Amino acid sequence: MTDLLTVSGLRAGYAGGTVLDGVDLTVPAGSVVALLGRNGVGKTTFVHTVMGMLRPYSGSVRLGGRELAGAPAHVVARAGAAIVPQGRRVFAPLTVEENLQIAAPRRGGPWTVERVYELMPRLAERRANRGDQLSGGEQQMLAIGRVLLRAPRLLLLDEPSDGLAPAVVDQIAGVLERLCAEGISAVLVEQDLHLAFRLADKVAVMRKGRIVHRGPTAEFRSDRRRAHALLGVA
Repeated sequence: MTDLLTVSGLRAGYAGGTVLDGVDLTVPAGSVVALLGRNGVGKTTFVHTVMGMLRPYSGSVRLGGRELAGAPAHVVARAGAAIVPQGRRVFAPLTVEENLQIAAPRRGGPWTVERVYELMPRLAERRANRGDQLSGGEQQMLAIGRVLLRAPRLLLLDEPSDGLAPAVVDQIAGVLERLCAEGISAVLVEQDLHLAFRLADKVAVMRKGRIVHRGPTAEFRSDRRRAHALLGVA
């Protein structure tokens, strides 16, 4: 299987401090990799650096064979990556329809506003409501729909379950499962292990800015001793 994303030796941080200390990670085309780890180990820094929101100190980020390390976010986006950030960050004063129209490409593409509504009918029902009138789950759907309109090859999902009730997380998982079935690749940063294991083909565990474990999800789930040692869970 061809790797869509290849990250090697990635070092990055803030104000001269090091958060990522030589990260190596690959995401095969059509695969979902769950990036796990305790709080503060560098997971969000990783997706921000891959997306071009943070300039790395050194290392390589290749998307579809194209070197993007150090490229600004709009260049990374045009290359086919998109981020669904933690906290959703929808435009609160704008309606659902307006949030989506802003992201819609002028020349068309595989994703349209109507196709987003077909994937997530709840957004169609709420299309006239402002962003600040939506529930957390609806805002997450809107954040996902907004990036789909850019027709990404790679989704960077940063804590999509954050702050959501279990029933709502299940709805979001259903949406993401449909996208994965269509062949979209993803890096999933997630504290909810049930969601991570449901969606991901592979697991990578980060500790102190490095990847310390990588392997198939089924293998990781079956080794409770290793999961406990790496994540502190049973």
